[in-house]
Amino acid sequence: MKNLAFILIGTFFGIVLYKSEAASWFRIYEMFQFDAIHMYGIIGTAVGLGILFVQWVKKNKIKSFQKEEITISPKKKTFVANAIGGVLFGLGWALAGACPGPMYALVGAGFVTILVVVLGALLGAFVYGLLKSKLPH
Repeated sequence: MKNLAFILIGTFFGIVLYKSEAASWFRIYEMFQFDAIHMYGIIGTAVGLGILFVQWVKKNKIKSFQKEEITISPKKKTFVANAIGGVLFGLGWALAGACPGPMYALVGAGFVTILVVVLGALLGAFVYGLLKSKLPH
């Protein structure tokens, strides 16, 4: 039953991504050309809501569905690692025309060619796993 809830939430998220045009290659191209604010609005809203939600969880000591306390550990401030990772992520996003969430939404929408990008992302994650101990963290 728990897996069904995850499938339904993921399906809803995919529909929202697709309907908001966050999975549109043309919207992503506009964003990287600084021609439209559409994608920046979506991303900014997600970041803002994420910040508010995390602060709400911390302030009210919210518990998980399993009644366990949610703890959010502080992250290391590693500028070099974040800069390299951000540049690689942005280049991949610009070249593929999709980041991870919309990739799966596009598969669900029937764009079969995006499977090449999904396979590339999975390969990249695998290579990262192999090189993780040698990379700056």
